[in-house]
Amino acid sequence: MGDQQFAKGEEFERKAEKKIKGWSLSGSKYDDAADLYQKAANSFKLAKSWDRAAVVYIKLANCNLKSGSKHEAARAYVDGANCYKKTSPKQAISCLDQAVNMFLEINRLNMSARYCKEIGELYEQEHNFDQAITYFERSADLFQTEEVSTSASQCKQKVAQFSAQLGKYQKAIEIYEEIARYSLNNNLLKYGARGHLLNAGICQLCKGDVVAIANALEKYQDLDPTFSRTRECKLLADLAAAFDEEDAAKFTIAVKEFDSITKLDAWRTTLLLRVKENLKAKELEEDDLT
Repeated sequence: MGDQQFAKGEEFERKAEKKIKGWSLSGSKYDDAADLYQKAANSFKLAKSWDRAAVVYIKLANCNLKSGSKHEAARAYVDGANCYKKTSPKQAISCLDQAVNMFLEINRLNMSARYCKEIGELYEQEHNFDQAITYFERSADLFQTEEVSTSASQCKQKVAQFSAQLGKYQKAIEIYEEIARYSLNNNLLKYGARGHLLNAGICQLCKGDVVAIANALEKYQDLDPTFSRTRECKLLADLAAAFDEEDAAKFTIAVKEFDSITKLDAWRTTLLLRVKENLKAKELEEDDLT
């Protein structure tokens, strides 16, 4: 079946290109060619020839541009990206980038935001966190413009997550604090605020400024009067005390106690390990001095 569908795809593609090269009194040759390219792409997909299908979708996009339909051209680039996702994330990103720009040109901001987010996710899969941040930020701004607050918040959380992983702790802190403030003003989200404040506090610990950590804890308790009664607040207070005393063992006990009830995710664990390594290094310095 695969070979048969591939042959069909080639035939449809040949017919489409012949149609474009031909002369048409009605000027509908691009519409006719677009229909043939669509059939060719479908056949190549049935043959599981993803790269070939993607190439045809790009030809379809160009055809749609010739007939004056940017929306259809953008959709074709998205379809091409979906094929390339199976073989080449780099090419998928290139197609989605084209789609984003076209949707922006026709003022479809929601669609642009959606595909910026997809590009961010592809860069995340490739562990290219700098580029992931760029596209998640663009997506958040566009979603915010369209007042799609939940999606904007999800993208901002990704920006904060990757910023912290790259050591840009202050940027992550500002985002987590902003999301916590927004959550506290929303009845459906307010119980999640403690998690965002915990993330911000962990980033404060990574910065290693004892005074800033103490000030942050005070600020978070003012921001959310219920925070002082949470396990997240107790953990941050215990970690801050251990950090101030340069006591790695005390730090470990506090983490294990929290983790035994509320499992720490990989991101929090990674950052807390960084803090612990810093504490161990300080302990070694003290030992050397004595």
